Amino acid sequence: MRDRINAAVKQAMLDKEKNRLGTLRLVNAAIKDRDIAVRSDGNMDGVSDDDILGIMTKMIKQRVDSAKTYAGAGRQELADQELSEIKVIEEFLPKQLSDDETQAAVQAIITSVSAASIRDMGKVMGALKAQYAGQMDFGKAGGIVKELLG
Repeated sequence: MRDRINAAVKQAMLDKEKNRLGTLRLVNAAIKDRDIAVRSDGNMDGVSDDDILGIMTKMIKQRVDSAKTYAGAGRQELADQELSEIKVIEEFLPKQLSDDETQAAVQAIITSVSAASIRDMGKVMGALKAQYAGQMDFGKAGGIVKELLG
């Protein structure tokens, strides 16, 4: 994952794509920040690809929120910038599951962990995050889990 991002940074430099380069540098900075935090805990390898997916997913959520705020305040040019950053980050994420695929995945996990009530939600969400990191919106998935177990 790191190699793909670094290769994209180099290509953006060569192509003189200023906005893309800026976004990729922000991604790299976020990864390096997490590396530093993890190393202080004794893990000298840094963050895993799954952690990088989590970082990028969080960055997308932040940008979606910012874009909504900017659009609501009448600052469409800033909202458009946030949306363009989202497109760059999404290039590195696995294909997102559709609503139907998310529903099916949640149902399969509920069955596999033998979840019977809302008290098993933590088990279900943990299994979903382990198996579908970066592939679904876990906020939506949590709602589906509540609906199916509630």
